[in-house]
Amino acid sequence: MAEDNSVAYKAFVGIDWADQKHDICVQSSNNSKREFSVLKHDVKAIEEWALNLFNKYKGPIAVALELTKGPIVYALQKYDFIVLYPIDPTTLARYRTAFKTSRAKDDPTDAELALELMLRYPKKFKPLRPQSEDMRKLMYLVEFRRKLVEDNKRFGNRLVNTLKQYYPQILDWFSHRNTEIFCKFVIKWPSLQKIKRAKEDTVRDFFRKHSPRSLPLLEARLQCIRDSTPLTEDSAVLSTHQLQTISIAEQMLATIKSIRKFDKQIHDTFYSLPDAKLFDCLPGAGPKLAPRLLAAFGEQRERYSSARGIQQHAGIAPVTERSGKKEWVHWRWTCSKFLRQTFIEWANKTRLSSYWAEIYYQKQREKGNPHNVAVRALAFKWIRILYSCWKNKVPYDEVKYLNSLKRNGSPLLVKTG
Repeated sequence: MAEDNSVAYKAFVGIDWADQKHDICVQSSNNSKREFSVLKHDVKAIEEWALNLFNKYKGPIAVALELTKGPIVYALQKYDFIVLYPIDPTTLARYRTAFKTSRAKDDPTDAELALELMLRYPKKFKPLRPQSEDMRKLMYLVEFRRKLVEDNKRFGNRLVNTLKQYYPQILDWFSHRNTEIFCKFVIKWPSLQKIKRAKEDTVRDFFRKHSPRSLPLLEARLQCIRDSTPLTEDSAVLSTHQLQTISIAEQMLATIKSIRKFDKQIHDTFYSLPDAKLFDCLPGAGPKLAPRLLAAFGEQRERYSSARGIQQHAGIAPVTERSGKKEWVHWRWTCSKFLRQTFIEWANKTRLSSYWAEIYYQKQREKGNPHNVAVRALAFKWIRILYSCWKNKVPYDEVKYLNSLKRNGSPLLVKTG
């Protein structure tokens, strides 16, 4: 195997991982004989297995598996004599199908197939090289935060649906429902009957304490409360739906507080990294998307030889298929969904803060492309620009880029419509 060039591996290992156990296939670099075993997913068992492997082969060991992160990856990364080679699960599945038309899956066989892929196609798989601790921390933080945001949206939808059943008026009083003040309001007054019984001074004090900026709307809200009529007086509906409302709102409050804690950690970690200056000045990025963009690129500049590598990894680059005289382009299915979401969200926001980005988007729409296709095309173009800035460690400058477009006679400097 022409592996990691500078490393002469003494043994090669294929692992088919699972929650409780891992199937292992081992081959020495000196012969083609393969040994199969099952490793229990236990910290002591994994440590004993790894050390025995090193004592047996007395040198570096290459390990192929279908993960870039996860318990077994974290457990093996602490051994400097083990080099991990992630293999895409789709690649392994297709390789298995090539030899088993029945598509039957067998864990020991998959471990051997992973080993074979690593041995037969060494240039197709790159070793997993962990980035710095702060960079890895940032990558986990931004992804976990996004999951909390999705949880908050889900809770918000459930809360709105519950309120529509018996207390729809409150939805007219608040334009933003995934907020702390909205949750606290419905917890304190979970029905129209209760808010109508409350003293107006108590309601005023609530808004002064929690949302001073909403005071101009306060009197209008109080008038709406006075004029509102309950949707129902059915105690069975009111008692159960109020309990559901309070339960969901409390979950939302906990999620909002957790997001705030993540924001603090992300801010501190982001600005501790030297490349932060390349991303915090990007148009439309802001404190939420700038750290996600830095996490998307990382700090290992040798990882991508061109912008296309990132475009493909993030699922922004389309896939072109040809068969005979037919050719068609479709969405890239195998990619990092979180990265794709990051670039598309950011590209859409740049339309408000970048002169050329909005023009580019409008030209895409004039070609007949729907909104999502136009934004994805804009993200594709932005990645090429950002890749150059990241590779050369030069912050993006809108003025310089516009001057470059002007020198090249770009049609992006001419607004249409």
